[in-house]
Amino acid sequence: MLNKGDFVQVLDEDEEGVVTKVSGNDITIETKDGFILNYQANELLKIAKEDEVDMRSASTRSSINAALQDKVDPIKRSFTKEKRSRKDEFIMEVDLHIEKLTKDHKRMEKYDMLTLQLETARGQVEFAIRNRIPRIVFIHGVGEGVLKTELEFLFSRYPEVVAEDANYQKYGLGATQIYFKQNVNR
Repeated sequence: MLNKGDFVQVLDEDEEGVVTKVSGNDITIETKDGFILNYQANELLKIAKEDEVDMRSASTRSSINAALQDKVDPIKRSFTKEKRSRKDEFIMEVDLHIEKLTKDHKRMEKYDMLTLQLETARGQVEFAIRNRIPRIVFIHGVGEGVLKTELEFLFSRYPEVVAEDANYQKYGLGATQIYFKQNVNR
């Protein structure tokens, strides 16, 4: 039983197309080339479209094409390691300016501000150690140098931390970069 819209193949010819009209035993099809042809129902074989292939039709065009595609030689991949510059490396930045850390900074004493900044820095160092983040830049500003001195003391308490001035072109004088040494026994 053929219906309008079915995909069919002519039995004795190399022709296929879509059923456009069914009139009793007379079937009209439109080929892929756009030709309109008339056949008897017994001359046509209904086939599944490529997107309607079921498991029973193992030898349809799509499965044959898929099998042929699997036979194609795989693309040879290069296993040479790409060299990345240090510029591409991820660097975590932590801004320790008090206005970035809290909205209530105007009512705080200087000691409380410094404590908050140092606790933030300590927390970020611990976070980086736990998550194996290789570098952190602490932006502390120039000021009187109190925070920078306290940060240097904080960093000296960690044997795996190496502190140095951050990139001058990017941060100026108000930033310190730390990185973590490898294979340090705790």
